[in-house]
Amino acid sequence: MSGLDNLYREVIMEHYKNPRNKGLVEDSTYKTFRIKNPSCGDDITIQSLVVDGIIKDCRQEGHGCSISMASASVLTEIMIGKTVAEALTVAENYLNMVSNKEYDEALDLEEAEVFSGVRQFPARVKCASIAWVAFKDTLK
Repeated sequence: MSGLDNLYREVIMEHYKNPRNKGLVEDSTYKTFRIKNPSCGDDITIQSLVVDGIIKDCRQEGHGCSISMASASVLTEIMIGKTVAEALTVAENYLNMVSNKEYDEALDLEEAEVFSGVRQFPARVKCASIAWVAFKDTLK
């Protein structure tokens, strides 16, 4: 196992054990979207607050495997402060990366880059994607 794999695993475990932006808020100005994957038990809800085209807050709550929970945590951290257009570009690029599709490697995925290895494990792609799909739905 390479040092990079170890680093990626450490980042994933850090976000799993200490999730960022966890907990939903009771506020109608937030858009909320929940996805439940019955085949594996991952269940995630994402909330986004968009003000003047900028993501001011992004929250997550749910339960599931370490990959799905860490992915939700990383997502919320990197999306806050982005414009809706930037966020959608990053989310599409991330989903293409984990699905082993063509993606823009020049686009900075920040900490989400740690999920690049998931594409080698087709059964885990859904785990790494679920929060990102829900996030995109909060921006519709």
